[in-house]
Amino acid sequence: MQSEKELLARVRKIEIKSRGLSNEIFAGKYHSAFRGRGMSFSEVREYRFGDDVRDIDWNVTARARKPHIKIFEEERELTMMLLVDVSASNSFGSTPQIKREVIAEIAAVLAFSAVQTGDKVGCLMFSDKVEHYIPPKKGKGHILTIIRHLLGFEAEDAGTRLDVPLKALTNMLHKRCTTFILSDFLYNAESNPELDDTLKIAAGKHDLVAIRIADLRERELPDVGLVEMRDAESGRTVWVDTGSRKVRENYTRAWDERHEATSRLLRRYRIDNIDIDTADNYVTQLIKLFKQR
Repeated sequence: MQSEKELLARVRKIEIKSRGLSNEIFAGKYHSAFRGRGMSFSEVREYRFGDDVRDIDWNVTARARKPHIKIFEEERELTMMLLVDVSASNSFGSTPQIKREVIAEIAAVLAFSAVQTGDKVGCLMFSDKVEHYIPPKKGKGHILTIIRHLLGFEAEDAGTRLDVPLKALTNMLHKRCTTFILSDFLYNAESNPELDDTLKIAAGKHDLVAIRIADLRERELPDVGLVEMRDAESGRTVWVDTGSRKVRENYTRAWDERHEATSRLLRRYRIDNIDIDTADNYVTQLIKLFKQR
């Protein structure tokens, strides 16, 4: 357990790094990539040739006996939500930074970028349940509160259910917002049949972006002989012969198949996503994400 002094030092370190990146690189890119996505109702007027028939207000049309459409305008203020996976698997890492620390840094960069454009930022931390919720607010102090929780929060449960935060998002926020899901996406889709429908509903209501964090050793096993491996979420342990080439190939194949299954699910609902390795420079990947939107 880290002391209060150590936690504050880590918060300060991430603040300096993430604010620098958001000031120099991301603020403008975030603004152009995500601003203007939110629309709010403005007024109703008579239908004109060329208007989108999907915007017809049928109630007004029936009363006036003439076609009328709803007019929308871009919202000046948007909300960013960070859905952060705090399950036990994110405490793994074979590099100087574990997945959880990388997630905290990325969340901080995104949050500071949003705050600079005047947007609100909220955070929902989840495992196989909603662990903690921080309502959207503005300001540097609020972002520091989020970072502090991301670094110091200890989840009650070890497992992962991606449908849980998505349901909570849909129920709690009725206004469209930009939502980043920061997770290693290490879950068994077959044991979570509700995810598909939940993802479909959430993607229809909000602007979802998936950021998948991974570690090299989750994809490739080194040849180090017979080792005992433990699943951080289930607690199950197995002995694995990493000296066997077939075992190593099957391990990588299983990871690839799970990764591709998640990719297909995200593509199905047109959810932008990027993969970030704990050993990678996440700045490059974030810029790539912003450019592709």
